Amino acid sequence: MNHDDATLRHDGRSHQTRPSETMAALGVVQDGDPLLRRTARTFALPAEEADAQRVVTELHAAAERIGRAHVFGKGIGVAAPQIGIDLAAALVRPPGTDEAIILLNPRVVETSEDVDEQYEGCLSFFDVRCRVPRALVIHVEHTDVAGDKRITTFRRGIARLVAHEIDHLHGVLCRDHLPEGTVPIPIEQYRGTGRTWDYDSRT
Repeated sequence: MNHDDATLRHDGRSHQTRPSETMAALGVVQDGDPLLRRTARTFALPAEEADAQRVVTELHAAAERIGRAHVFGKGIGVAAPQIGIDLAAALVRPPGTDEAIILLNPRVVETSEDVDEQYEGCLSFFDVRCRVPRALVIHVEHTDVAGDKRITTFRRGIARLVAHEIDHLHGVLCRDHLPEGTVPIPIEQYRGTGRTWDYDSRT
């Protein structure tokens, strides 16, 4: 079900369920909770491998719940603070696949000079969309459960998804990146639901 069109009925009257209400009911921490503005604690790996595995399992479960409630044409991402866990872990599932990218203790170490602007939604304030500028290529350092660090390069739409989730681990929301003088648009004005981002074939 696309929750943009979801309707709850009670007392014989129709009540339009807001996207934010749907996400809150699915266990997503909503805007205004101080947890979303804190820097998440990094894992001490491999000593905290069991904790990391537990958090990853919870992220998978959350993504499954959320994915059943809404069509995510652009892919889906969930950061641990969004499900009430103050630890540096995030899950990103690119569009068109069930395979997930797991990021532990991630940080962006390099970005391309080339940027573009696309609309992003955030599960923690899903009633609006933000047109955010982001680098087309990012290089991310992250840690596996054995404690080994690696650097992975992400491009275009996946880079945007990953950057959005890494921001969450540092207490940053996508609307913080809005150019001066711009504001989020209500979901009712957004026309990209269920569609992937559009990138120039040359980029």
